[in-house]
Amino acid sequence: MFIPHTQDETEAMLEAIGVKKLADLFTDVPEKYRFPKLDLPEALTEMEVLAELKEYAGANESVDDLVCFLGAGAYNHYVPAAIDSLLRRSEFYTAYTPYQPEISQGTLQSIFEFQSLIANLTGMEVANASHYDGATATAEAGVMAYHNFRGKRSKILLSEAINPQYKEVLCTYMCGYENIHIESGSSKQDPFTAPDSLIPQIDGDTALVLVQYPDFFGRVYDLTALAIKAHEQGALLGVIANPTALGLFKAPGEFGTDIVVGEGQPLGIPLSFGGPYLGFFATRKEFARKISGRLVGETEDGQGRKGYVLTLTAREQHIRREKATSNICTNQGLMSLAATIYLSLLGKHGFRQVASLCYQKAHYAAGKLGKLKGYKLVSSTPFFHEFVLQCPRPVSEINAMLLDQGFLGGYDLSKDFPTLKNQMLLAVTEMNNKDQIDALVETLAEVHND
Repeated sequence: MFIPHTQDETEAMLEAIGVKKLADLFTDVPEKYRFPKLDLPEALTEMEVLAELKEYAGANESVDDLVCFLGAGAYNHYVPAAIDSLLRRSEFYTAYTPYQPEISQGTLQSIFEFQSLIANLTGMEVANASHYDGATATAEAGVMAYHNFRGKRSKILLSEAINPQYKEVLCTYMCGYENIHIESGSSKQDPFTAPDSLIPQIDGDTALVLVQYPDFFGRVYDLTALAIKAHEQGALLGVIANPTALGLFKAPGEFGTDIVVGEGQPLGIPLSFGGPYLGFFATRKEFARKISGRLVGETEDGQGRKGYVLTLTAREQHIRREKATSNICTNQGLMSLAATIYLSLLGKHGFRQVASLCYQKAHYAAGKLGKLKGYKLVSSTPFFHEFVLQCPRPVSEINAMLLDQGFLGGYDLSKDFPTLKNQMLLAVTEMNNKDQIDALVETLAEVHND
């Protein structure tokens, strides 16, 4: 162990607190547990450690090494070089959160810009300063709906076509609540039912109806009828949105949605083997005081100069614990800044172009794959950049063969939906060119012929 203090400094500190040696600090710990012998390898030099870590890292393969057709919640998009360059400025890179707003104007401004961009993108009136990821943002939507009705409505109704990980996190947050029932809107035997199938289950006890747009299987539906029915029963409608798709399709706010959440990773954040990512959360102004996390507002100081302030922080670190709507303690500030830079760099037209490329390339791939012998497109519903392909063999076997050919194959849906045997969820983004798609088609054709 490296201890930075000299022997004289250590002895002076021990004398100051009235003990003779370091071991005396552990007298309250039972003797047999005080200094256990750890089975650790011998110490290495810095040079040796670095070589060993590089060897471990070399065992990983990333989207830089493989042609990626895997999505299911995290997507391989192009990240402009300017994002990393700006993020690494010391005033952003070392900032955690604006606890002292009067000296955090740059951080506050970047958060304000992020909120404004997300509100515009989702078609909502207000957005908060972000969450850890899309799953926790989804869970916070459930928490907000519960508090909105003061716990008097017990039902949270979920579409079966929601990211399974998001469902698990929502349950982790809320299944221990009193008087809460989280219900699925369709049978696991048929997870492909449309969102409108939820309508008969919405009643006066429903707090939140939650759907995904596009859904987990990539399909796009009009949610207007669902929103009307939810509001007729006094319930809230929550939508988990893919932000890239919002560059091309109608914003959830135009359906009459009450809460829009989602994963911000597609907005200039690399895959990074699973994180850190970014959760966004937007809602209507009437729910601003029930929103989790924090809000940044724009104002003027006494001299008429523009300034930024923490307008609302309804969380347990800033108000009485029993009044808090959330215990979220950070806002993923660096990731929200990345998303802000990304959206600002691309602008409205550039962002729409990215979404259009994803859409067009995915439909080209689906058209080719759907014609292969032994393969079949599972749904004819309009989709964005993901689609389900019925395969002639188990997806795990096909993905192993694809990996040998330099492809990162699609998601094996049987992992979460046992009835979807041999069905693969494929994702296509602007990063996949025609040659790569054609090569995937040829490889899958060979898999069937083997």
